[in-house]
Formats: sequence, structure tokens, C-alpha cells
Amino acid sequence: MTKRRLPLARAYTLLEPGPVVLLTTAGPPRPNVMTLSWHTMLEFEPPLIGCVVSNRNHTFGQLLALGECVLNIPTVELARQVVRVGNSSGRRVDKFRAAGLTPKPAEIVAAPIIEECWANLECRVADTRMVEAYGFFVLEALRAWVDPSVKEPRTLHHAGRGAFRVAGETIRLRSGKK
Repeated sequence: MTKRRLPLARAYTLLEPGPVVLLTTAGPPRPNVMTLSWHTMLEFEPPLIGCVVSNRNHTFGQLLALGECVLNIPTVELARQVVRVGNSSGRRVDKFRAAGLTPKPAEIVAAPIIEECWANLECRVADTRMVEAYGFFVLEALRAWVDPSVKEPRTLHHAGRGAFRVAGETIRLRSGKK
């Protein structure tokens, strides 16, 4: 096998951490949504999620000021909306309206849940020590929601430069835990 060199600027495409999510905040001036693929699980209980939000994004200031958000997990059926949200700024556009997404009240946080998404995690910011240097927020999931009618969710995984992989096949292997 002969391998070829991959430019370091594309190294992230090899380590994509999980499904693309839509991060919502309460505002101001209105609820906002951004596309996010830079996140990772940090702990199981309580569930802690690390995510990178650039200080150039409108959502950065909202997340820092309000200290809470919702991570909404779309499936492949929302791919066009995910891209539309990711290619616009909430400073100028009501991205819910522009993408045809439905904000619904969350149970614990002020940020809205996106009705069309397969799953949602209501979160509060738990740690900001790496925000200034890296834009890295640690979120604690306070409530989780899932649509039970979706049996095999086909989630989107960012592969860079407008490319996405779609997950959906489930295989079950013995893990040693019962």
C-alpha cells in the first residue's frame, strides 16, 4: 500500500469527533442557532461535553453571557438546513426562519430546542477556563431528549469542505459489559 501525504490543514477530517449538531442560544436579540462539529464527550456522569465556538461567531458572546444552550442532533433529512445555518450569521439573519426550523421551549434552559432534530441536550456552561485561549467550552448536559420514532438515526459527520459522511448502520459486538 502506498500512502500519500495529507496537508495538515485537512488533518481534522481524519478525526471528526461525532455528529454535526445545531447549537441554540436564547439571544439577544433573538434565539440563535449555529452549526457545530467541533465537540467531544468528556465525561459520562454527569455528562460533560467539550465544544469549540470561535470568538468570531455571533453565538460565542451569547454562550459566554448566558451560560446555557441546547445541542440539537439532526439527521440526514436536515442536511440542507444544517448547511444553510452554517453559512449564515445570526447577527443579520433569523436563522430559524431562514432554515425553516422550529424553535420549541426547553424544559430547563432558556435556549430553544429544535423540534425537527432527532435528539436534544439541554446544557449549561460548566467550565470556561479554556475559552479565552481556545474557544473551548465545557458543557454539562442537564436534560436529554430523543424522538423514539427514529429507530436508526442517520446522523451527519463533517468531512471538510462541504463534504459529509452519513452514519446509520448499527453493528453490535460483545463489549464485555452486561
